[in-house]
Amino acid sequence: MRRSTAMPLVHIELLAGRTPEQLEKMMKDVTRVISEDTGAPKEHISVVVNELGKHQLAQGGEWREPQA
Repeated sequence: MRRSTAMPLVHIELLAGRTPEQLEKMMKDVTRVISEDTGAPKEHISVVVNELGKHQLAQGGEWREPQA
């Protein structure tokens, strides 16, 4: 199997409310899995985390609230 030279770029969007420790663990876990599955070196993998606040996500016509 040929390795791609393209840099993996992962976007994660979620409702705000996680601790910095939770976000860091998630970022590290995602980086590890992408590296394992694609063969890309970890230093070539970028993870963008967007936390959505109040009035930034609606579902079923209703605003979703950030986690308390």
